[in-house]
Amino acid sequence: MTIRFSRNLTRRRFLSTTAAAGVGLIAMPYLSRAADRPVITHGVQSGDVGTDGGVVWARADRPAQMMVEVATSDSFKDARTLPPIAALPESDFTAKMLLENLPSGQDIFYRVRFRDLSHTDIVGEPVVGRFRTAPGDRRDVSFVWGGDVAGQGWGINPDDGGMFTFAAMKKHNPDFFLHSGDTIYADGVINAEQKQPDGKIWKNITVVEKSKVAETLDEFRGAHKYNMLDENLRAFNAEVPIFVQWDDHEVTNNWSLSKQLPAAYKERDITLLAARAARAFHEMYPMRESIVEPGRVYRTLSYGPHLDVFMLDERSYRGPNGPNLQESYDPGAYFLGPDQLAWLKRGLLNSRATWKVIASDMPLSLIVYDDAANKKGSEAFAQGDGPARGRELEIADILRFIKTSGVVNTVWLTADVHYAAAHYYNPNKAQFQDFDPFWEFVSGPLHAGTFGPNELDNTFGPEVKFVKAPGEANQNLPPSAGMQFFGHVKIDGKSGQMTVSLRDRKDVELWAITLDPKQA
Repeated sequence: MTIRFSRNLTRRRFLSTTAAAGVGLIAMPYLSRAADRPVITHGVQSGDVGTDGGVVWARADRPAQMMVEVATSDSFKDARTLPPIAALPESDFTAKMLLENLPSGQDIFYRVRFRDLSHTDIVGEPVVGRFRTAPGDRRDVSFVWGGDVAGQGWGINPDDGGMFTFAAMKKHNPDFFLHSGDTIYADGVINAEQKQPDGKIWKNITVVEKSKVAETLDEFRGAHKYNMLDENLRAFNAEVPIFVQWDDHEVTNNWSLSKQLPAAYKERDITLLAARAARAFHEMYPMRESIVEPGRVYRTLSYGPHLDVFMLDERSYRGPNGPNLQESYDPGAYFLGPDQLAWLKRGLLNSRATWKVIASDMPLSLIVYDDAANKKGSEAFAQGDGPARGRELEIADILRFIKTSGVVNTVWLTADVHYAAAHYYNPNKAQFQDFDPFWEFVSGPLHAGTFGPNELDNTFGPEVKFVKAPGEANQNLPPSAGMQFFGHVKIDGKSGQMTVSLRDRKDVELWAITLDPKQA
């Protein structure tokens, strides 16, 4: 699904459309029954922002109507009031609204209230959020990315400052946040206490839904809502729109259709488990939903003349995890799958953006075993040193296409492996050589155990230009150890140069590079 945005709606035109809307929300008698107003339970979010709008999300504590005002200043002078939409038990009282016909390159402020569905004179207190629409001109663009939140039992610990990395990312005032997946750990229990490697005790905020692995729809929903209890995350969500994708832990570790669920699961059907997880995922994030394929995660998000982001889904269409050593492309080797692969090629070929960021929820050449204890099976693309085989055939195909079609300025961003790295792909050092050089940058975890580094597969000639990982003797370090990582990207509006930096949760720059754009 490619999202197209209208351009060049001026601020004056936007404000001229607000007069007819009046002050409907302001005039409502929302002071009655003040002690029993609907409450926004988990803050507000925005996402999938383009040149003319974006999606706004909130959750109520009861059946209610979500009421949204939108303005171009935080005073909400001349605000436009939008028609209310329902938040019902069927969606766990979540609601999301597409805000359209907004001016490009503009700070947009939105104010959300909920009105009780049974007593429409009762309106709750407002919560304010903001986002910046994509530019219609070549101005600077800045965004952050990372993945892996509340994993390995490291939950919200107020004594450690909570999910501190989100506060560090917020300081950059980014245009958006690219979430590379593992937004939750549905398979991970959050206990009240957990012992750290130094013997100290990590103390978590706990909720019932995180006391076991997620199996029911409500348990999957509860895992997402748990993360939103963190003050840093809620403050970040209110200021920075999210471009979100999923990976394995939204369902369970290393899930594919061949997944044999461990004994902790009473629900033995991985397909049913994934369906419940997918519904909760789509309910809990401000995504633009596909009418072509409901529930689709892969999509193109255009953020002005300098940037197109291609959000991949490397879970929904993959074949079974296993050896994946086929020399010919068949359903067992699917990772993106033929339809998504064709969509990506079309999108790259048609893109007129300076930079084409490919958001991959898994790295290209880091080996991730399906059975990590015995180093067996394939969970990611990489199949080990040698020519392209199995799932690597898709990467070979897309890299060859990029070269032969004259597509330039592709950059791959990913997370998943819980450490930070920069990889330069050099065809002169590769087993498969029919591609142009490119970069892949790895960041994360945002708030989870730190691992790595992983083994590197030489098929596509990756060169490690930077890595920060704990090493074999120090696996699963807690967030308090400081090895939580995010990436920051800035595109200069005048020159089109892209600067990528890898940073820790204290916002220390660990490594950076500036890339010059090539002409097609």
